Amino acid sequence: ISQNPMWLTVLQFFGFGLLLSLTPCVFPMIPILSSLIVGQKNPSTARAFVLSLTYVLAMALTYTIVGIVAGVMGANLQAIFQKPWIIISFSVVFVLLALSMFGYYELQLPAKWQNKLSNISNKQKGGSLLGVAIMGFLSALIVGPCVAPPLAAAVIYISTEQSGAVLGGLALFAMSMGMGVPLIAIGTSAGKWMPSSGGWMNVVKAFFGIALLGMAVWFMSRILDANVVLFMWAVLVICSALMWSSYAKGSGLSGMWNGFFDAVKVIGLLYGAAQLIGAMAGGTDPIKPLKGVFAGGGAVVQAQKLQFKKIKSLVELQAALKASDKPVYFDFYADWCTECKRMEATTFQDPDLVALSSNLTLLKADVTANDEIDAALMAHFQIVGPPASLFFAAGGAPLVQYNFFGYKSASELKQTFEKILN
Repeated sequence: ISQNPMWLTVLQFFGFGLLLSLTPCVFPMIPILSSLIVGQKNPSTARAFVLSLTYVLAMALTYTIVGIVAGVMGANLQAIFQKPWIIISFSVVFVLLALSMFGYYELQLPAKWQNKLSNISNKQKGGSLLGVAIMGFLSALIVGPCVAPPLAAAVIYISTEQSGAVLGGLALFAMSMGMGVPLIAIGTSAGKWMPSSGGWMNVVKAFFGIALLGMAVWFMSRILDANVVLFMWAVLVICSALMWSSYAKGSGLSGMWNGFFDAVKVIGLLYGAAQLIGAMAGGTDPIKPLKGVFAGGGAVVQAQKLQFKKIKSLVELQAALKASDKPVYFDFYADWCTECKRMEATTFQDPDLVALSSNLTLLKADVTANDEIDAALMAHFQIVGPPASLFFAAGGAPLVQYNFFGYKSASELKQTFEKILN
């Protein structure tokens, strides 16, 4: 960066943003933006583009501000926005937005509350630029927390360069806009291909209402037990299968579309039933709900996984490093870190990796609380946020060449283990 002209650095960060748009961090924003476009009555392509651009600009501005503040303050701000009361509040918001897509406000709320919420919802659904910008702002803070670490890390690095404030702001804005390019394309296409009127509009709106309910469940997965979340997914899938089919037929669709929605209902009921059985048996995976259910007398078999010793402070870590006669793998984790949970569910359950791990000392710092002790531990290693993986030789010497930040697959981590052990 220090050797590049400013325009090249900004262009590079735009490219980094395009790559980040392929990560799970951006996917949840798609149904939110699409639902805002769907709420428009017969939106033109130009109008859909303006709404999508407004949403992305608000998102980009938010990430830029959060990244700069995090870089200046040295604070992991993504943790602040993952407090249970915030998660619950925004889950409720998305449930209310979903109900507005179904047109159920008058059936669920008193007239006084109905009018207020309907006015807010109608402004957003009707294409209010302010409403779309607010949703873009909130989406950036709540829906995409795993993008905050690379943004903040970039600011911390750039701030050491000359003209760091200007370069940092431009680079992070370019990165955020790169992340938003697919969202603009999807939002504009939604406006272009939107049914002009009739039953299809109601069916499409109902679909995005279901998607918004899914977003509420996804939010709650950060603070609830995985088994409870699987049960919530089961209820949502079963209810959606029944409701969407009935909604489609009630909106005047007929002919081959009746067969299509009948098939959707059957598939949804079967899949939802599988999730319900998996949840009742103690399962946690919404994608493979029956995994292990029929083994060992019907109980879900607990998969083998890496066994870590919990470390809270830097003093505890130093003592553990000194006492270890094996190489050390030190992992940073948090409940609000989506990539951390992804590694827990995939990488750390790989049988080959579990076998290799017996030759290492495994330590884990749970920084969910993000308190002063957690902050001091992360600051010592210049870590912006989890997931982060550090390695040490027997006796405590750092093996910085093997350190990595973010998600790593089982095969990649296995290669790292083998290099350290050999």
